[in-house]
Amino acid sequence: MSPTSEILLTPNRLAKLSAAGHCVVVDCRFDFSSTSKGHNDYLAGHIPGAHYAHLDHDLASSITPLSGRHPLPKPDAFANFLGHIGWKSNQLLVAYDERNNAIASRLWWLMRYFGQNSSLLDGGLEAWKNAHLPLESGPVASEPTEVGELVGNAAMAVSVEDILDDLGGSRLTLIDARAPERFSGETEPLDSRAGHIPGALNRPLGLNLDESGHFKSPELLRLEFETLLQQRPLNSAVHSCGSGVTACHNRFAMELAGLGGSRVYPGSWSEWSRDESRPIEIGN
Repeated sequence: MSPTSEILLTPNRLAKLSAAGHCVVVDCRFDFSSTSKGHNDYLAGHIPGAHYAHLDHDLASSITPLSGRHPLPKPDAFANFLGHIGWKSNQLLVAYDERNNAIASRLWWLMRYFGQNSSLLDGGLEAWKNAHLPLESGPVASEPTEVGELVGNAAMAVSVEDILDDLGGSRLTLIDARAPERFSGETEPLDSRAGHIPGALNRPLGLNLDESGHFKSPELLRLEFETLLQQRPLNSAVHSCGSGVTACHNRFAMELAGLGGSRVYPGSWSEWSRDESRPIEIGN
């Protein structure tokens, strides 16, 4: 099987691909409460040859008065990041984080959004360690590469205007990846208002994983998402979360299940909630 056709890799499979020079590995660990912790943890120990991607700096652009907390990176800035880590056009990029791939899935989706190949390490760094594979410390240097112009696929995302136009309608089915207590409005630690977009369904990203932190089987994921959608069209599914990061986890899980065609709302709750004219729902 070509590595470019695999979206989920075991540690041993990644070790073989990396040793053969068939991929670029990126560590995406990030702590929302301490934004330097992920990089410090990376420097202390990471998969050999892996580069680091900082969520705020590399996988998002600057916040604007109208945006959510993690706007999509500008195409030239994302290309510069890929060039800095030595990625070459059409080369497989493999992302991982500590365990559940909540942050790494954002990089996976961004690569797809810009038309490139990407995969996740199933179980993240924890699975790598459990497989007794080596780590290295310190930064990793690579020969910079020239990455050509990147163009995002607008059909893979929806805007706040798209959602407003369909409130109460049936064209879009919002699937919110946040924890139940944030979705219901019981608590909101990060954004200005609590609750969720009217009509949204709740699918916390942890439901995509088994007790060991690995993704559930494609068959089980397919059954669960089909049950959630209740015969709504697959292409109506739009993934959201707090700021457009963990939404990509549900998008990945649907892809793994063979349910392609769903989209992401990059602004998510952090964009929606900052305008008080937009309606919200409280409760489940």
